Amino acid sequence: VSDAGTVPASADRGLSLPQGKITPRSTSPATIEPALSPTITRKLVHVIPANLQIDARWDAIRKERYAAKRKNGKHAPSPSVMIAWAVMRAMEKHPPFRRLILEDERIVENENFDLGIAVALEGDRLATAVIVDASKKTWPDFVKAYNETVDATRRGRVDAMNARVVITSLGAFGVKAGAPIVVPPSVGTLFIGTAHRELIPNGKKSESAEVITLSLTFDHRVVNGAGAASFANEIKNQIERFKVPAPEKQSVSA
Repeated sequence: VSDAGTVPASADRGLSLPQGKITPRSTSPATIEPALSPTITRKLVHVIPANLQIDARWDAIRKERYAAKRKNGKHAPSPSVMIAWAVMRAMEKHPPFRRLILEDERIVENENFDLGIAVALEGDRLATAVIVDASKKTWPDFVKAYNETVDATRRGRVDAMNARVVITSLGAFGVKAGAPIVVPPSVGTLFIGTAHRELIPNGKKSESAEVITLSLTFDHRVVNGAGAASFANEIKNQIERFKVPAPEKQSVSA
C-alpha cells in the first residue's frame, strides 16, 4: 500500500478521544489456514526445482478455436483443452515426464499416464483435477473428460494425485509468466501465460507475433535441464502446429 494511502502514526495522537474508561479491543488473532497444506509443504522439502521458459506462437490455437466455435458454438473445446492435448502428446514423446517420484524417492515410469489441471476455488484455495488415463483417450473422450473432471473438482471432488505433469494458468488475470512449484509425485508443473505480442526472430529480421509463455518447473531429481528443454520445445511445436484431430486420426502429426 502506498504511503499516501496510510495514516501516519503522528496523526493518531491528534485525534480526539472520548473521555472516561476505555475498553481495549481483543487482540487475539484469527486463525488462518495456510495457503499450502502441511502435507504439500512436507513433500516440497526434498524437491530440487528448476525452471525454464519458452514462447509459443498462438496463431494455430486461435484459428482452431475460431473454427470450432463456428461449428459447435458454446460446445466448442476451449483453448485450455487444446493446450492440454498438446501437452499430453508431448509427454508421449518424452519418457522423463511420464514418471512419478514416490514417497520413498523411487522413480517409476509408465506408458499410460494421468494429466493434472490446477483449478482455482473460492477463498484462494487450489485443487488439482486429474484426467485419469489421459494418454488412452481419443480427442472427443479427452475433451469430455477434461470438462467433466474440472467441473467435478470445482464442486468439491478430490482426486487421487498421480498426475505426472500439472498444467496451471493465471491468464484470466493477464499474467504473462510465472514460476510454479512442482509437488511430488508429479515431476513437472507447466504454467501457461496469457496471450500477448512479442518480437520474435524471423530469418534476419524480427516480427511481432501473438505468443504465450510456457514456464516449466521440473524436479531435478528426475530430469536434467536438456531433457526439460527438449520437452518444453515439443510442447511449443505441438501448440504451434495444433489442429483439432479428425475422427479417424486422433493425434497431432509427428
